Amino acid sequence: MHFTVQFFLEYSFWILFGWVLAEQLGVPLPSSPIILAAGAFTSTHHMGIGTIVLAVMSGCALADSIWFRLGGRFGSPVTRWICRFSLESASCVRKTEDILTRHGPVALLFAKFIPGLNTMAAPLAGQSKMKYRIFLMYDMAGSFLWVATLVLIGRFFGDAIRRNQAILHWLNRSAFGLVILVAIGIVIGRLVRQQQFLRKIRTLRIEPTELKAMMDRGEDLYIIDLRHPLDILPDPRVLPGAVCLPPNELITRNAEIPRDRDIVLYCTCPSEATSARVALSMRRFGIERIRPLRGGFDGWKEQGYPLVEITGPLAQS
Repeated sequence: MHFTVQFFLEYSFWILFGWVLAEQLGVPLPSSPIILAAGAFTSTHHMGIGTIVLAVMSGCALADSIWFRLGGRFGSPVTRWICRFSLESASCVRKTEDILTRHGPVALLFAKFIPGLNTMAAPLAGQSKMKYRIFLMYDMAGSFLWVATLVLIGRFFGDAIRRNQAILHWLNRSAFGLVILVAIGIVIGRLVRQQQFLRKIRTLRIEPTELKAMMDRGEDLYIIDLRHPLDILPDPRVLPGAVCLPPNELITRNAEIPRDRDIVLYCTCPSEATSARVALSMRRFGIERIRPLRGGFDGWKEQGYPLVEITGPLAQS
């Protein structure tokens, strides 16, 4: 048996624990390949299923508890910080908020299976003032379902590989390197998708200074606030003249959106991910003059530009 495989087997608990902990804390280091590999090794009885499950669930419990407490104490700044460095920024905050609002703690049962939602669920659950014991119960149940699924898949392939001695011999020498290559491939794939998305954003964005100048000139603008109610509550203000509309209503009610003036969208994600995705979707409906605001709500606020208090309901037509 190759020394790298022997090393992995000897220190499997701590390798799995550290790897999962790092991923759950936000490091772009996918742990699925190494859990699958560990599951495959259970077919040769070199590793125990209980050890794998305990290591992975311990890493999840520690990381998720940290994010839960930080989200509960600091709120939106924590989720925006994660989003800024996430490789899934195109789908991170808003998607998680919508799922948690729709399903509550039950969403934690499948959060680990969804990129973006995986890391964002814990701090947003804390921000929503969910009770910690409820969070931990559902989060651990979800972590168990996640690791059990991966281990069983790995075990299935391990049983199949064990019947082929040539493949088994090759994997005994190369398994750990293969896991590293797969993990690197996943990271590169996410980086490529993110860069493709960001390139599309750059062709659409409007700078806060440009928007402010257009307002000062009295240009006829239609400004839409795409923020989720969880993001509005800590600071219930909007840009002057902005209308609060969730993305799903904006798309389904696209006929109400004017085509004869500039449409400006803003959200809370530092990469303007929600705004950009909606802008790209709205262009399919023939709305060409639609642009996401660079930096979103926080970028506008940091410039010291005017904001007005929300006096009506959060969503209005």
